[in-house]
Amino acid sequence: MQDSRALTHWLPVVLWAALIFTLSSIPSLSTGLGTWDLVLRKCAHATEYAVLAVLLVRALEREGPALALGVLYACSDELHQAFVRGRHASPIDVAIDTLGLLVGLAAWRRVRQST
Repeated sequence: MQDSRALTHWLPVVLWAALIFTLSSIPSLSTGLGTWDLVLRKCAHATEYAVLAVLLVRALEREGPALALGVLYACSDELHQAFVRGRHASPIDVAIDTLGLLVGLAAWRRVRQST
């Protein structure tokens, strides 16, 4: 039973974190859309981390640790980007990621209350 829970609850977390890591490894994500490019990338950041929050809270079954682990991952993601050519680390992105985590946790709470 425990192996099944690890697989169904933690594998999605690991796969999603790997996707975020992979996207962070791409040297440039510019679309050439000017200001819209910036807005779309920041919305993507928030969305990635909202999904991560839902996956983490599902695995951990507690919101506080899910938020803390998500913020730690956001920090590590920015550190990783500091070493990718064409990318840079940004505390603003960590803040945007944290807002995404909070949105994901709020959505999780809302869905849980309605069921």
